[in-house]
Amino acid sequence: MKQDQAAKLRSKIKGIHGKYHAKTIAVVSGKGGVGKSNIALNFGLNLSNKGKKVLLFDLDVGMGNIDILLGKSSNSTIIQMFEKNMSIYDIIESGPNDFSYIAGGTASKDIFFLDQDRLNYFVEQLELLLREYDYIIFDMGAGVTRETINFILAADECIAVTTPEPTSLTDAYSMVKHILSHHETSIHLILNRAMKQKQGEEIISRFSEAVKRFLNYDIHPLGVVPDDQAVTNAVLNQRPFILENPRSKASEALMKITNQFLGEMPKKSVGSHFLNKLMNFFAEG
Repeated sequence: MKQDQAAKLRSKIKGIHGKYHAKTIAVVSGKGGVGKSNIALNFGLNLSNKGKKVLLFDLDVGMGNIDILLGKSSNSTIIQMFEKNMSIYDIIESGPNDFSYIAGGTASKDIFFLDQDRLNYFVEQLELLLREYDYIIFDMGAGVTRETINFILAADECIAVTTPEPTSLTDAYSMVKHILSHHETSIHLILNRAMKQKQGEEIISRFSEAVKRFLNYDIHPLGVVPDDQAVTNAVLNQRPFILENPRSKASEALMKITNQFLGEMPKKSVGSHFLNKLMNFFAEG
């Protein structure tokens, strides 16, 4: 049965042609509670404010909170897309400044188990979006599952979010190690909730050195986001912090991070191989 499924997946891969416009980004964390979704949301809004067409895809299915952070009540979610066989366009919601998002919904995570039929349908829907957006950001659930690791590996870029807490750093290192044990990909690092800028930079430096020494990989540090009461206030008000207080320390830090990320990207897009890689990883799985 598994061989039959792999053969069908590889057959479908051959049917995926051409290069796509969108750059795919997976935002990950080793553990929950590090502010990953908040970083993903505000990072995406920064890209949108720079004139990029952005879709944030909440893949923390069953525990999604992007709509809550936006202070919105979503009409449809990815869960309903599978349950009701809906078009992916029917579940795209509009956010501030031409920013788009897809809610993860609240239900059992088991509903996102991608059997062959669901995977085929999902890929067909994603193929449409890759032609329309500049950036598609996948806000992944904390930790990894069979489904999520394939999305992380297939994405053009991966951003790992951690905090200065030792447990958070340990889990982030384990996440990076787990990703690299499957396939080498482009991994960036954001340190969130740093008490002091210098301390945050030192932590990022030590983390990067450990990854280089023990995993033989050069991670790409993007920067430090300070611990800022303005972020807490924005969450309580259910507004993105870059909109609630654009002059806050956290907002300014994330803007620098966004600018650095864009500066590291090729000036000319070479096209995304996301779908081909995704199908290959599932076929191998």
